[in-house]
This record gives sequence, structure tokens and C-alpha cells, in this order.
Amino acid sequence: MTIAHSAFSTKICRYGTESLREAALLIRAGEPVAVPTETVYGLAADATDSNAVAAIYSAKGRPSFNPLIVHVADRAMAEGLAHFSPHAEKLAEYFWPGALTLVLPVREDSGLSPLVTAGLPTVAIRLPAHPAMRALIRESGRPLAAPSANRSGSISPTRAEHVLASLNGKIRMILDEGPTSEGVESTIVAPETDRIRLLRPGPVTAAMLEEASGLPVIAGGINAQIEAPGQMESHYAPSKPVRLHALKAEKNEFLIGFGLMPCNFNLSPDADLREAAANLFAALHLADASAANNIAVAPVPEEGIGIAINDRLRRAAA
Repeated sequence: MTIAHSAFSTKICRYGTESLREAALLIRAGEPVAVPTETVYGLAADATDSNAVAAIYSAKGRPSFNPLIVHVADRAMAEGLAHFSPHAEKLAEYFWPGALTLVLPVREDSGLSPLVTAGLPTVAIRLPAHPAMRALIRESGRPLAAPSANRSGSISPTRAEHVLASLNGKIRMILDEGPTSEGVESTIVAPETDRIRLLRPGPVTAAMLEEASGLPVIAGGINAQIEAPGQMESHYAPSKPVRLHALKAEKNEFLIGFGLMPCNFNLSPDADLREAAANLFAALHLADASAANNIAVAPVPEEGIGIAINDRLRRAAA
């Protein structure tokens, strides 16, 4: 059953026992709920209910050819949804719970809505570390499909107020547990027999994957096919033009800096890439809301999680 939609405002509820119970009731009724993970805030709904998954696409204005990540509470739930190869099991043991999504062959008896996989023979699965998301999965008793809780293609949310600014009136409830810790979306990989394909860079870096698996990590998908979220050319985009590799602000630009430099907002004065990742989307939200006509971003090193930061920035500027 899906709750009938009438005019309403989205409410922000501080995460706790009562709000968790209310959120789980909405999930079981087929409604999407915004909830924090350690990466960004997700828009979660029952991954086994096609009407609920359709409500995610509707709220976000998301194209249906773009698959969704299914979030699980434990390994047993994950293994009921997908086939795990020995390499996939090794990665799960090493990085779960955490910011790694595995793209795996979907089980025929998974019970997942076909909308989640966007017609692909694979499913993207993650066991998140954030207690609010894990608790919501357990309380609702469902695996939860959960893309970022924002209008499709726009800046991802790392705070409850970012979700409200983007989806007010589109969803009923946001569980608020403060800012997210990682700040960029999960790393997405497709483990294969002799290699790991990196479909989206994130907090778990290629070097970390190689060390854990003993396999080479190669970038990219198959024939430019959309296999996972975050692969569209234009994504994570503010409403204003974005100029990259900026060393100083030009007229009517909001400059996002990195390292010691004059700017409007600094991702990390100490040039710490993890701090920069945690602040990235908040900085883009701030710049987009400013009086400036354009956004400029200082160079960020293409190493470690800096690869994920630059991936998001290139798509924001596309």
C-alpha cells in the first residue's frame, strides 16, 4: 500500500527511537524517507516494492535507466540478494560495513523490484556503517534502495537541511543525525575473476582495493553502459557554472579553496584530502546559495580520495 499523496511539507526529525519507528512505518507503507549514511544522505525506500522504488524516482526526477544501490543490515541479507564470488566475499569482509558498493549478479529469488536494477542482470549492494541507516533497515525489515536524497543530477546532500532545500514537499520525513562523515558517495566496484572494475571512485581508493584483494583495479564500465549510480556525464551539479583549477576568483565568482589561499570557503586549509571530501558538497551548496553568479574551485591533488573529489567536480562542471 502507498499512502495517498496530498499537499504536505517535509518534516525534519532528530534521529531517535520514536522518529526511527515513524520512519519504518513510512517505509513499510511504501513511502521514501531521507536518512543519513556515512557518505551522504540517502532517499530510502523498500527495495522489494516497485511502487516504493517508483516513488524514489518520482521524488528525485531520476531517469529510470539509472540503477539504485540496495542497502542491507548484514551479510546474510546481502547474500539473499546477490551471488558472491570469492573475490566479492573478500572485499566484503575487508570493507563492510563501510563506503564500498559491490555490483554483483542478482539472485533470481532476490525478491527485489526490477526497477532497482534498471533491467540489468546485476545489483549494487552496500552494507553501510552509519547506525541510523542500519537501524532503519532492521526496524523496517526490508532491504532499502537509497540514492542520494536530492533532485537528480544536483548537488548531493551531506546535511538534513540540504535534503530539505531540494526535496521539500516531495517526501514526508528526513531523519536528521547531523553532517555525514565521509562527504562523498561510496566507491562502486564490479569484482571479476582477474580484476576489479572501478565504476565510481569514493572513500575506498584503488590502492586500498588492490591491497585488500591482490587484484589490479581498472577504471570504467563496459562500452559506456550505465552500470551503477554516478556514471552520468553531468551529475552533482549546482545551478551555476563551475570553473575548475582556479587559482583566484574572477569577478562575480565564489571561490572554493584548498590549502592556504584567499577564498570564500576552504575545503581544507591544511590541504587534508579527507577533510576536503567531507566538506565538498557543503561547499558547493554554500556557493550555489551565494550572491555570486559563478563558482570557481581550486586545484585538488589527483591522489587518494582526491580522485573521487575530482570525479565529482568534473561532473559538476560538465
